Amino acid sequence: MKFNDLGITPSILEAIGEQKYTDPTPIQIGAIPPLLEGRDFLGCAKTGTGKTAAFAIPILQRLAKQNHNTEAFNRVQALVLVPTRELAIQIGERFQAYGKYLELRTGVIYGGITPKRHIKVLKREPHILVATPGRLLDLFEQGYLDLSHVEMLVLDEADRMLDMGMIKDVKIILSKLPKKRQNMMFSATLPSEVMKIIREILKNPVSIKVKSKATKVPKIKQVLYYVDEPDKTSLLLHLLKDLSFESVLVFVRTKKKADKISKAINRQNIRSKAIHGDKNQSERLKALELFKKKEARVLVATDVAARGIDIDGLTHVINIDIPNVAESYIHRIGRTGRAGLTGTAISFCSNQEISFLKAIEKLQNQRIEVEKNNPYPMMHLIIKENRKNHE
Repeated sequence: MKFNDLGITPSILEAIGEQKYTDPTPIQIGAIPPLLEGRDFLGCAKTGTGKTAAFAIPILQRLAKQNHNTEAFNRVQALVLVPTRELAIQIGERFQAYGKYLELRTGVIYGGITPKRHIKVLKREPHILVATPGRLLDLFEQGYLDLSHVEMLVLDEADRMLDMGMIKDVKIILSKLPKKRQNMMFSATLPSEVMKIIREILKNPVSIKVKSKATKVPKIKQVLYYVDEPDKTSLLLHLLKDLSFESVLVFVRTKKKADKISKAINRQNIRSKAIHGDKNQSERLKALELFKKKEARVLVATDVAARGIDIDGLTHVINIDIPNVAESYIHRIGRTGRAGLTGTAISFCSNQEISFLKAIEKLQNQRIEVEKNNPYPMMHLIIKENRKNHE
């Protein structure tokens, strides 16, 4: 199936063609036709499955076909709620790209910068608004935002909003919206609290579950180093001496550790930046821009701060800390090996993390290759007891 088989208008087809999109993904095939019909939708899909285009294209097309002369057309008609600033910015960019040939305005608002900038965004009367819940609610309560004309609502990464404690704000926002509207929800997982929201807002939805590409990733070479916790930074610095590590995204568990490791890398005359929740928005955007332009070779990030980051040509993902949720590992390593390119995912495993590793291997249904040439081998190998027949 091709995009022109989905009922998409020529102006949007031209714009997505310029993005070098070829064949629609399963989530796009399942979502675009019913969303164009105005149906509610539930998509269980992870980042990287093409879900942004799955909801952005129908929203743009439906708004473009409406009467532009109505008063409502100069108000927010489509609202997209997301958990992080980076994801909001990325989705805003996608709306602008797909709607390049349409007379529609997209606004993006998020926390971390002065509200005055977002007040200016709202004064431009966007038809589509992409927002994080907290900043949206602040502006609404101050009287800068009119939500009475919202016809389409998207909750993207609903489970992540739950994890980050945003569900209370989301529920308040829902209470301010018109009762009659089209609802779209996307979530990688469906915990009970998310299911409760689904039952409350979705009416006879079309439901699509996209299996994670996540069980096997043939274009990504996965490598494992067993290493004691105190030696992890030294092992990372050793690996970065290899110039084939051209563009490296390093994941750590805490904000403090992200800063510490980034400073250690910079001391080796390798340019590195750290991003996490304590960095202000301008610092985060600057770090991302330097990394995208390859002016910084290494980006050290926590999971939450890295949400929504999409970097072309990422050669390596390194897990300094193995995540305690197996699906997070899949999400992390999926940032490399994109667009037909190969990539390498390296994980450092201490004795305390072996249970996390076992869960990841069970999810993938495959073992991760153990690197024998390890300059910092684990001092007390208890691996054989925990991982029989691994080697």
